[in-house]
Amino acid sequence: MKALDVNDLWRSSAGKLQKILNADIYSRWIEVIQPVECRESTLILAVDNDFYQEWLEENYLPLIQQAVNSSTDQQLEIKFVIQARAKADSTTDAPQAEKTRRKTIRERLGISTRQASSPLNSGYTFDEFIVGPCNNFAHAACLAVAQAPARAYNPLFIYGGNGLGKTHLMHAIGHHILKDARAAVRYISCETMLNEYIAALQDQSMPEFRKAYRSIDILLIDDIQFLAGKDALQEEFFHTFNALFDARKQIVMTSDRPVTEITRLEKRLVTRFEWGLVTEIEPLDLETRLAILHHKLHNMQTSLPDEIITFIAENVRSNVRPIEGALTRAVSYASLTGRPLTIDSLKHLLRDTLDNEKQEEITFDVIQRTVAEHYDVRLSDMTSTRRPRDIAAPRQLAMYLCRKMTRSSLPDIANAFRKTHATILHACKTVENRMAVEPELRDEVRTISTKLGKRLV
Repeated sequence: MKALDVNDLWRSSAGKLQKILNADIYSRWIEVIQPVECRESTLILAVDNDFYQEWLEENYLPLIQQAVNSSTDQQLEIKFVIQARAKADSTTDAPQAEKTRRKTIRERLGISTRQASSPLNSGYTFDEFIVGPCNNFAHAACLAVAQAPARAYNPLFIYGGNGLGKTHLMHAIGHHILKDARAAVRYISCETMLNEYIAALQDQSMPEFRKAYRSIDILLIDDIQFLAGKDALQEEFFHTFNALFDARKQIVMTSDRPVTEITRLEKRLVTRFEWGLVTEIEPLDLETRLAILHHKLHNMQTSLPDEIITFIAENVRSNVRPIEGALTRAVSYASLTGRPLTIDSLKHLLRDTLDNEKQEEITFDVIQRTVAEHYDVRLSDMTSTRRPRDIAAPRQLAMYLCRKMTRSSLPDIANAFRKTHATILHACKTVENRMAVEPELRDEVRTISTKLGKRLV
């Protein structure tokens, strides 16, 4: 193998990167890299700390790899090592000690390179997302953001139950932007951001933490409700949000509930999260469930009788995950046994899933009736306009339970009580605030929810 001058190789490669990256990104992430050596078809590059290593590996490694390979006729792998620049020979052991200290902290927190910045899922694209009445508005909003980041809706706040497609849409935004532009896109869960924040505090590397989040173009953050109650992280995210927003960078967040229902979230964050567009993904309707099943079958390059598909769509309703699981079991049974799949055999095959679905079926009427009986008020009071406290308080509690114990949308709950969307939100907030300071109310919620088969507190 022809000997390579590592400095010349990196100088050439860095020159190519400088031409295609904007000046800020180049100076922030590429100029800090130092070439070390070429060894066994591997180009070893050094950075100052593990944060730079993780960020470069997750966001710029393919680009660096391409630049290096176009600068030599040899195919080289890229390996980053941590090699902090020492100020004097007497401190040459300090970088290794610091590296070991940081690794110990990260291992204790359960943070790895892969966890620190989750890559985009290649299957989560707009082409693979099934649009229906339950999600068409959220889909249109996400597509608008992907086509015009920071100009359409900023921030974009998407909420809805688990397994309805929030994360899918967020990844689709990232894929679409990366396809058409050279942008620094980062997808991360709120929980992982918390782990990184704690590690940065322990490592005394908060400036690097802030720089990493405030120098990106698109921030996609999942499960933002995990900010609740974490005052220090809320303070940090408040300033990060402002820095990105003021720099016209796109922010997209998901949550399992509306921003106004996230308890112990600072009011100034609630206000900012509502600056752009707030959109809900509603529970899957029958037509969308059927469309998802047919799309999955097409991807599997197989087929099932229409009656089998219809049975799954009608009886597995909670979210996409159990629907896909039921379809996989049905296809596997037909493929592995070679026997025709009947409705009776499908019922036996999916008995656990169907039992779970039945347990989750709690209707508005059942909740209203149970609350009315518990407080000894008339069932008609649940939907009346009367506002004495002995009626209004149970009615608000029934609204809260409908929100917590069903997969129904806010408009559906509002219709069930003959009230407005805003009234339901206000009721839920009022009950949560009272539960925080009234143990008696928590006990009543526990008692009623247990009667309904789902203990909440």
